[in-house]
Amino acid sequence: MTLTQIEYIVAVERNGSFVTAAEKCFVTQPTLSMQIQKLEEELGIKIFDRNHHPIIPTDMGKKIIDQAQKVLFERNKIEELISSQKDQLIGSLNIGIIPTVAPTVVPRTLKSFVSKYPQLDITITEMTTEQIVLRLKEGNLDFGILSTPLYEKSLKETVLYHEPYVVYAHKDHKLLTKKVISPEDLNVDEIWSLGDEHCMRFQIINLCGKQKFVGANNPFNYNSGSLMSLMRMVDINGGYTIIPELCLADFGEDVLERVRYFKDPVPVREISMVTNKYFTKNKLSIAFNESLLSAVPESMRMKNKKRTILPIS
Repeated sequence: MTLTQIEYIVAVERNGSFVTAAEKCFVTQPTLSMQIQKLEEELGIKIFDRNHHPIIPTDMGKKIIDQAQKVLFERNKIEELISSQKDQLIGSLNIGIIPTVAPTVVPRTLKSFVSKYPQLDITITEMTTEQIVLRLKEGNLDFGILSTPLYEKSLKETVLYHEPYVVYAHKDHKLLTKKVISPEDLNVDEIWSLGDEHCMRFQIINLCGKQKFVGANNPFNYNSGSLMSLMRMVDINGGYTIIPELCLADFGEDVLERVRYFKDPVPVREISMVTNKYFTKNKLSIAFNESLLSAVPESMRMKNKKRTILPIS
């Protein structure tokens, strides 16, 4: 049994295909298949059910692959120890970030991070919460930046900051007569919201009250995937939307005049780094998150403030 064979069976399990696994491992499909067959012959069992499409492990294969993941986890820990000893940050990071977080922190983080650690190969992809969770479980992401809590036992959450929600209203809306607002001031018939694929929509539903929101009878429903689109809809069609506070960073006074904050306890979303149980790139993740947090006001990182963390489901 070799580490290469172990990597191959984990890759097949993650991708459900010998062809795709071979591409991910940068070898030919016959080479990968031959090595897995040799391993099966050595162990005297079938690791994969090849009659099933996509390819799935046998019952014993699942147990072997679980142990194989632990072996790779320990191998990665050795590599990280060596990197730490050399005081270097090298390697790769594959990160998933939800679309309502990425535009506010990635542009302010990426350039300085890449300049500081030029030997790192970093890939950042915008994904929904559902996509990030799936890819973390499959081992196809190093970590995700998203709203929590998720209540997923197989994943680990490290809280980074708490971001308040604010209301952005049409210039003639009556909400702007108030200095601060409460959830009871919100009329759900006037809210422009993100689509169902975004966890932020469900946080807003929880803020307004599920039954009240679900029962809203809007003559026109526009479920957007863009916060900027929602603000534009407000400008032209009236009503208001609810957005994360960091979205305001690049706007002028004309926009800020149409923003209202909530009374205490302030409704916030909890933003965390989420990893799977085999995550090993701790030094790399710490470096990235330090850069990310440099784009976040200190007030959002402070504990013991009056906040209401909105659930994502």
